[in-house]
Amino acid sequence: MVNLYLVFDLLLALTLMWVGWRTLTSPDLFRGVVLFIAFGVLMTLAWVRLEAPDVAMAEAAIGAGLTGALLLDALADLRARRSHQDIEVSRLAAVSVITLALAGVLSWVMLTLPAQHASMHAPVTQPPNASGITNPVTLVLLVYRAYDTLLEMAVLLLAVIGARALHDEAPVGRAAPQYDLLAPAARVLLPAILLVAAYLLWAGATRPGGAFQAGAVLGAAGVLLRLAGLLPSPATYRRWMQMGLVSGFMVFLLVGVLVIFAGLPWLGYPATHTKALILLVETGLTLSIGMSLLSLFMSVPEQRSPSTHARASAS
Repeated sequence: MVNLYLVFDLLLALTLMWVGWRTLTSPDLFRGVVLFIAFGVLMTLAWVRLEAPDVAMAEAAIGAGLTGALLLDALADLRARRSHQDIEVSRLAAVSVITLALAGVLSWVMLTLPAQHASMHAPVTQPPNASGITNPVTLVLLVYRAYDTLLEMAVLLLAVIGARALHDEAPVGRAAPQYDLLAPAARVLLPAILLVAAYLLWAGATRPGGAFQAGAVLGAAGVLLRLAGLLPSPATYRRWMQMGLVSGFMVFLLVGVLVIFAGLPWLGYPATHTKALILLVETGLTLSIGMSLLSLFMSVPEQRSPSTHARASAS
């Protein structure tokens, strides 16, 4: 009897390789971006088949959704600025050499990994009953590797600051485009999207979900509202966005300091309050991740025609 799951996995693997190759070799940039989004959707299915639902949700929201929206937006801006300018061969060669060098380094690291390494399988699959946390991903990110997660939030915050510093229009943001079909769709979908984000945040302690998945969904909701033209001028909510950007890092840091005064190690939670403190930290992380993704999308400079750029340079 034919194993249908095996056939599906083989077809999925072959399709992934084919779509990935077509994405890299497509001469048309728009087709390449669309293929990239399709690749992200297929990767979501692959992660589901690998029984990694947390990674699958992040891939669907960020890899296929938000990254695809950013690439389409960048493509529109690229066509407006360089509609008749070809990519320089020397620049393409330099990027290819750097990419191959990075692939070589990563391959060398993977091949030189020790055969025996410390495993966290036992501690994450047998968590303390008093903590109330049974999702192994949440245990790794916020209990056993909390310091790494704190640094990741710091890197994300620095990335947003760097994106805003790349051009002089960052504090205000770009003008919101208008799409007739998106506005009514956004009004209908927004309550469901927010409900999904809240569920993922709450469910992260015991099942797939958590701050990263909830924050990605929240950021996608903000991008949808921005594309639909339903967000007001950024100047009206700039302070609230700034507070949301730093909320995750600051709450995480504050919890780490408070437990020290309770006689516990840095970022060590009391067993009887672990679940409550982690939920507090993840709430702040959800806001920060959502606001960071939205801010990165809004930090793209407003598209201007080549004549406008020429006048700006002349002035």
